[in-house]
Amino acid sequence: MTNNLSWTDFEKVEMRVGTILEANDFPEARNPSYQLIIDFGEEIGQRKTSAQITKRYHKDELIGKQVVAVVNFPKKQIANFMSECLVLGAVDGKNVTLLRTDKPVENGLRIL
Repeated sequence: MTNNLSWTDFEKVEMRVGTILEANDFPEARNPSYQLIIDFGEEIGQRKTSAQITKRYHKDELIGKQVVAVVNFPKKQIANFMSECLVLGAVDGKNVTLLRTDKPVENGLRIL
C-alpha cells in the first residue's frame, strides 16, 4: 500500500448516506446483481445503482436499510441500466458486505 492520496484528493470523493427504497432483480447483469433505488435526501434526491450483493442479501431485507455510496462518479451503463452512484462494501472475493451506519441518520449526510 502506498500513501500518496492527499487530503484534497479524498475530499473530492462524495460519500453520502442513503436509504434503499427499492431492490429488484437484475437478470441482464453479467454477474448476479440487484438494481437499487436509494434516497439521498432533498439535496441529492434518488439515485439508481446496481450492486453485486446477492450472495449475502435478499432483496426484501434491503428495503429501508441505510448504506454508504459515492454519489459524484459519472453515470455508468451496466447492461441495459444506467448506474448513478456506487454503493460501498467490504469485498471478500464475490461476497460483499455493505457499509452502513450503526445508527439511523439523515439521508444525504456526508461521510468524512
